[in-house]
Amino acid sequence: MKYIITSLFLMSLMACKTETDESIKTISIKDDVTFLASDALEGRQTGSNGEQKAAAYIAERFKNIGLQEKGTEGYFQSFSFRPKTDPHQEVNYTVKDGDSTITGTNVIGFIDNNAENTIIIGAHYDHLGLGAEGSLHRGETAIHNGADDNASGVAVLLNLANRLKGKNINNNYLFMAFSGEEMGLLGSNYFVKNPTIDTKKIDYMINMDMVGRLKADSTLAVYGVGTSPILKQTITSNNSNFKLVVKESGVGPSDHTSFYNAEIPVLHFFTGQHEDYHKPSDDTEKLNYEGMQTISNYIFEIITDLDNNGKLPFRETKNESSEVPKFEVGLGVTPDYLYDGKGMRIDGTRSNTPATNAGIKKGDIVIKIGDNDITDMMSYMKALSTFKKGNTTKVTVKRGEELIETEVTF
Repeated sequence: MKYIITSLFLMSLMACKTETDESIKTISIKDDVTFLASDALEGRQTGSNGEQKAAAYIAERFKNIGLQEKGTEGYFQSFSFRPKTDPHQEVNYTVKDGDSTITGTNVIGFIDNNAENTIIIGAHYDHLGLGAEGSLHRGETAIHNGADDNASGVAVLLNLANRLKGKNINNNYLFMAFSGEEMGLLGSNYFVKNPTIDTKKIDYMINMDMVGRLKADSTLAVYGVGTSPILKQTITSNNSNFKLVVKESGVGPSDHTSFYNAEIPVLHFFTGQHEDYHKPSDDTEKLNYEGMQTISNYIFEIITDLDNNGKLPFRETKNESSEVPKFEVGLGVTPDYLYDGKGMRIDGTRSNTPATNAGIKKGDIVIKIGDNDITDMMSYMKALSTFKKGNTTKVTVKRGEELIETEVTF
């Protein structure tokens, strides 16, 4: 049934366009997001029927674009696992039957240019279903469509797959839509341990996760620029549209980390977190589709620039996440992770939290908590680590040109 649904959807898209052999190429980024983030897929939770419908759709798109099958069964690479009961334990990949076993499916397509090395372009397509662990929704059960997280990344991946056919032929290209990202980077981790190509021939890996909310100031985060000596220069020299926020580290909460840990250079693209993150309100009408096309163009230019550079050398980077202090309290806000000014800017608030109860609003910039000056995200987290639940302290925020001091109880 899932294959019938997918085929009918693609046929309906093509019927609205020209009836030539090239018509599949006119399927837009928005078209792909519309299907992947539709209620019919029920949030694409790993192992669900909705995720299987999404996998079938992506495989059908790969086929029509002209990608070769590079999974273990056609375009598909399935993996079964038992969910972790302890967050610190290793994932137990297994094929045993049983109620506690979940099966996820990576979708893998290949452009073979008979080149020595291969570039991997990836994005996860799973999400939180009706509100799996990690959901920030409070209320009645609802579908978490994950338009930005991460139908957006998959749609840009498909756009790039279409554009790279016959272009920049000094590398091959492996396109991967990962499953199990929301449960702990499971699909990408499984592929690295069970690859369908020679991993020693992987040039570098590009990952796109939440690239659908490019803001008016065009801020784009690019992580992993320190994982090969040439990457920082490359992303800077090809940029004419974005206010770039660059991070050296190849480690982060998305699938590029699996490849960095296998000593493969990585670049990860991200337009920032927002109030709808991991909530049912992350829907299609809130995406910036023109911005997504601009990001696709930018990644294409980066790939083009690196086409004649041979295999990039890997360089280990500092693991910034290992320095994050532990804290048990928070303001109950969504930080603006792309803000590069002084302080911690608030990108979203939730009702009945320490921040909103103290009158702190979206757009405020936190510059002091208690005796701690806040200059960036790290100093913000270090400040929080000094408080416990029930503590009360003064918080100073900048709102426009005004400084406001308020009292916060954690």
